[in-house]
Amino acid sequence: MDITTFSNFQKLLEIKRYSSNSIITYLGLLKSFHKYIGFHVDMADLENKDLLAFIIEAVKEKQLAYTTHKQLCAALKLFYKEMYGRDIDFLPVYPTIRPKPLPKIISTKDVKAILDSHSNLKHKTMLTVIYALGLRSGELINMRINDIDGDRNQIHIRSGKGNKDRVIPFPESLKVILRTYYLEYKPKTYLFCGQKGNQYSSESLRKVFKQALAKSRVNKNITLHGLRHAYATHLMDRGTDVRIIKELLGHSSIKTTLVYTHVTNKTLENVPSPLDFL
Repeated sequence: MDITTFSNFQKLLEIKRYSSNSIITYLGLLKSFHKYIGFHVDMADLENKDLLAFIIEAVKEKQLAYTTHKQLCAALKLFYKEMYGRDIDFLPVYPTIRPKPLPKIISTKDVKAILDSHSNLKHKTMLTVIYALGLRSGELINMRINDIDGDRNQIHIRSGKGNKDRVIPFPESLKVILRTYYLEYKPKTYLFCGQKGNQYSSESLRKVFKQALAKSRVNKNITLHGLRHAYATHLMDRGTDVRIIKELLGHSSIKTTLVYTHVTNKTLENVPSPLDFL
């Protein structure tokens, strides 16, 4: 497969006004899938049955989560339809039952250990910004210098989930950290860039978090998104109104935010034990 194929697919998605987060996610999944099946394999030549078989193998071997599994199918379906004119039926390998696990929450002590584990200033700052603002990984990667308004103490989050923008407060404590980072790295367009000055990749950001998790010795099975969960839960623990947290997170429905009421310490600590009634 010509290496320009993914680039052409990206340009097509941009023309069709897909959100930048969706483009990053789809391209990341497609490249990872191509690496899994082998770069020597031309994806254009894969027969439908072989493609579906590879998906089944990848889901089982990599133990893909429900959402990742679903996004992979969506990315491949769109890719083959737009680039090769093939309308493939992914229903045989599409996940049907969505699990409803509670978010895995880490304590403030664990968060501090994770954030302090990196000696690299850029890596530490990226993870700190995600926790301090409750961002999705794509929202951090897409953040530009001009999205930060220090005078009004606001940060503009553009093209969040559902291609929606939102404005969130800029904490004073974060200003000090970002000022130190800015003076050291002097970013020009995006707040965080790769080694070659290009936009930071989601895969590299995940690696940064995995390294921090290992160095911190926080023995919890969490992903980078766990910092966003921690942000929401820790705010709720301190009594922040759930409706405010909904707006800060950019949730479309209050039902999504209410999930955190099941894991917040404030709620759990107020539940009496039956022993108290004896």
